[in-house]
Amino acid sequence: MLTFDEAVKLKDGEKISILLGNGFSQAWNADIFNYANLFEQADFGDRTEIIRQIFISLETFDFEKVMSSLVSAEIIGEAYGFDEQHLENIEKDKNILKEALIRAISNTHPDRPHNVTDDQYISVRNFIHPFNEIYTLNYDLLLYWARNKNNLKPHNYTTDDGFRANQSWHSVGTKQEVYFLHGGLHLYDTGLSIKKHACDDWGDTIVDKVRRNLEQGRFPLFVSEPTHEKKLNKIEHNPYLNKCYESLGKLKDTLFIFGHSMDENDKHIFAQIKASNLKKVFVSLYGDENSEQNLRTKANARAYIESPCITVEFYDAETVPIWV
Repeated sequence: MLTFDEAVKLKDGEKISILLGNGFSQAWNADIFNYANLFEQADFGDRTEIIRQIFISLETFDFEKVMSSLVSAEIIGEAYGFDEQHLENIEKDKNILKEALIRAISNTHPDRPHNVTDDQYISVRNFIHPFNEIYTLNYDLLLYWARNKNNLKPHNYTTDDGFRANQSWHSVGTKQEVYFLHGGLHLYDTGLSIKKHACDDWGDTIVDKVRRNLEQGRFPLFVSEPTHEKKLNKIEHNPYLNKCYESLGKLKDTLFIFGHSMDENDKHIFAQIKASNLKKVFVSLYGDENSEQNLRTKANARAYIESPCITVEFYDAETVPIWV
């Protein structure tokens, strides 16, 4: 495999962009940013026994896999004539699962930006600095915090997320180069505009505001639907998410993908990449290149992205200096 530095040197002066998966956050703390931890923290209310048994039966901690299984159960149930109560319970459990995921993420998330050290911020800022566009599929605040640490090296490095006065997002008139493709903890939809939370002069942090909103039944802007078709449907019906998605389809030259297993539930993302004007895509692999997981990642990357116009290559994730 190529090292990260070797892959970057192959750009030949072209623009490079990056798409961050969960491996970006896990590289900071794998104990926090993983489904097993979220499963342990999740509260499924009066459906706890049943929903937890589904996770155990499927031998997974993956919330999206369980939600996808519930969708399949609903389709099969309708075909086999399940009674209305069973179908209602499946629909109810899908919604409970989604809300439990959002609450678990907010409850397990680091409370304050200073939970990350300055040295770690400097490292990640140096990592993202060369990329012209930054896309992320993560809901957490690590990238958001790192971008806003303007008092740290590299100095005078700024990025534009498209938000302006009163923390409102503007679809035109900005030079947006940071895109939260599946939403994030700090984003919310007022019904009239898309806004973001920010720290204020009274010491209220973003996580404080998110948790307070959740107590009142107001959820952050999240795409956590069970299938790539349903994810795309939600994206297309939200102006911010749709603009981010469209931007992905306008990419040129070279894209790096870091920390993503290239699973089918994000096929809508890969289809948009394949439809772009990219020439080359570099995909990270963690650990043994020939492990079962990595062989599946390589096969999916080629199947979902490679085309006569786009070549796919792989690089070693352990050579990427993100949080060192």
